[in-house]
Amino acid sequence: MNTLSVQDASFLHIETGNTQMHIGGVSIFEGPPPPYEDIAAMVVGKLAAVPRYRQKVRFTPFGLSRPVWVDDPHFKLSYHLRHTALPAPGGEVELRNLTGRVMAQQLDRAKPLWEMWIVEGLGGGRWALVNKVHHCMVDGVSATDLLSVMLDPDPGTPPGEADGWTAAPEPSDFEVLTQSVTDSLHPREALAGMAEAARAPRRIFGEMRSAAGALVAARGFLRPVSSSLTGPVGPHRRWSWAQASMQDVKAIRAGLGGTVNDVVLAAISRGFRDLLESRDEPLEGRTVRTMVPVSVRTGSEKGTYNNRVSAVFVDMPVGVADPLERLAGVGAQMAELKSSQKAVAGEVLTSLSGFAPSMLLALGMRAAARSPQMTFETVTTNVPGPQRPLYAAGRRMVVSYPYVPVAGAVRIVVAIFSYDGHLAFGVTGDHDAVPDIDVLCNGIEAGIAELLALAT
Repeated sequence: MNTLSVQDASFLHIETGNTQMHIGGVSIFEGPPPPYEDIAAMVVGKLAAVPRYRQKVRFTPFGLSRPVWVDDPHFKLSYHLRHTALPAPGGEVELRNLTGRVMAQQLDRAKPLWEMWIVEGLGGGRWALVNKVHHCMVDGVSATDLLSVMLDPDPGTPPGEADGWTAAPEPSDFEVLTQSVTDSLHPREALAGMAEAARAPRRIFGEMRSAAGALVAARGFLRPVSSSLTGPVGPHRRWSWAQASMQDVKAIRAGLGGTVNDVVLAAISRGFRDLLESRDEPLEGRTVRTMVPVSVRTGSEKGTYNNRVSAVFVDMPVGVADPLERLAGVGAQMAELKSSQKAVAGEVLTSLSGFAPSMLLALGMRAAARSPQMTFETVTTNVPGPQRPLYAAGRRMVVSYPYVPVAGAVRIVVAIFSYDGHLAFGVTGDHDAVPDIDVLCNGIEAGIAELLALAT
């Protein structure tokens, strides 16, 4: 048994019928599609490297402490690895619609919290894998590691052997509660932190002072915002994508300055500008505040799959018509965020909830997710992926578009995933509130194109 961290447990607690807290994506491969048995053999050979894929969540009686991970004695790969096909003509629209429907379905909490769909019938002699995994298992960065583990580095890799896994006996409710309470009363993180503080008190004091300053600096972003981009969210999802090449983004960076993140956020600002303009909303002086998750996983935590995420906030200058001014405005904010260490503030706030009773944490996270007083209007998450080709059953992965969920009152979120020289934007929206999601996606691609023209 392993007790979930506070942050991992929070992703379970905020989940509701209208808020599905799983992440994932759509990976498109060169054809022809392999037989189901070949993909199954590939997955079976990798399960030993990802133990969570054969474990389920057990909640403590009456929510008295955090949930724990236990082996699922009824694990069946055929339940999690599914097979489907697109209706004719099997184009990108049909694939996006399928993904929206699959992602709108909540994962079964009585089983390991993941699914993988083999999708045939995609035009151009291609096929796809749609994967979804609950956010309590992984954050975006470690999910990338899981993708690398599940796929192969070259087309000739033979499938691994089954490891002969047998589930450990399922614990009783009393054993689950005892384990969770013990872990909660003696958190390893706190003990490790105290040991580190004893070894290096001056450095720890300096970090605490920096964090305090960051909290003060970030107070302006805690003011509520009101926008057509926020509001009630229903149970259904729209999902679409945009794309660019890393070569183009690097050319923009070389010609105009800034970082890859600056270029990406400037292009997304153009997308939101087009979206709001198409809705006849005033643009003068308008900004769209986005929360940008930041990984705070340290080098010593490489290979772990728990969540280690903080956040910063950026006001995207959608009211600025000139693309160069938008890029400069984003770059100035990102530079200021780095210097003021606002990402540290988010990590401190996360750590402060470490000793909160599980029941109160659950109520607090649900209240935050349902609150109409939002302090940001969208979420933008950028995850670097492997920059080498990956293969499934000998077929090369051409592109992988990410999926992240909408939550609370946020109606649109944007995820970016880089792979083998390709930059993929996955955009999730509430089905009823965002029928114009493709205006945003087209605007992102137009934002890249106009910056590239200026740079070259």
